[in-house]
Amino acid sequence: MEETISLQDIFSTLKRRLKLLIIIPLIALVISGLVSYFLLTPIYESSTQILVTQTTNENITQQDIRTNIEVINTYNDIIKSPAILDLVVAELNLDMSTSSLNSLISVSSQNNSQVVTLSVEHENPAAAANIANTTALVFQEKIVDLMNVDNVNVLSPAVVSDSPSPIKPNPTLNMAIALVVGLMAAVGLAFLLEYLDPTIKSEEELEKLLGLPLLGVVPNMDAELQGKQKS
Repeated sequence: MEETISLQDIFSTLKRRLKLLIIIPLIALVISGLVSYFLLTPIYESSTQILVTQTTNENITQQDIRTNIEVINTYNDIIKSPAILDLVVAELNLDMSTSSLNSLISVSSQNNSQVVTLSVEHENPAAAANIANTTALVFQEKIVDLMNVDNVNVLSPAVVSDSPSPIKPNPTLNMAIALVVGLMAAVGLAFLLEYLDPTIKSEEELEKLLGLPLLGVVPNMDAELQGKQKS
């Protein structure tokens, strides 16, 4: 006979395991907070913008602008290439490889925009700004030799604010996720324990199990009362 579970059964199970549903999410919340605030290293981001345009003496046409936009994808690849990053590592005397520096840098541009955004993530906000600005300047200088063009200008250099905020970790988000995951784990564990528990917990459950109506209930007698009756 197929056993069905009603909403009342679900709520009864959750009620019986209420302590579990409170403790596990709280433990997950506390652990996530401790890890986010004390173990994970804060990462800061600094960005500079590069403008791809024509030289000042040229008459800019719509075709020139389209050409600049089309070449931006090539510029994005060049910025993160060893031809540029090797010079940045040497210029700043960085204690990292070119590939490691590459992993810290991201380059992006909006559709139909001549502006390229160069962003750097680093544990030190000042180092992030320094790497971003140096990379932009090195690219501006080397692009003349690499592509025989002079159409790159630094639009806005990266700066360090007085009180920089890390982009990650995000303790609030991490703790919220941990709370939800902890609650889901607690609910799953509650139903697992309920499934593995062979005891009969209510008169209704006994009626379902035997398929017979309940005629009466024998009350519990505490030990003290039983002792008095024997004497």
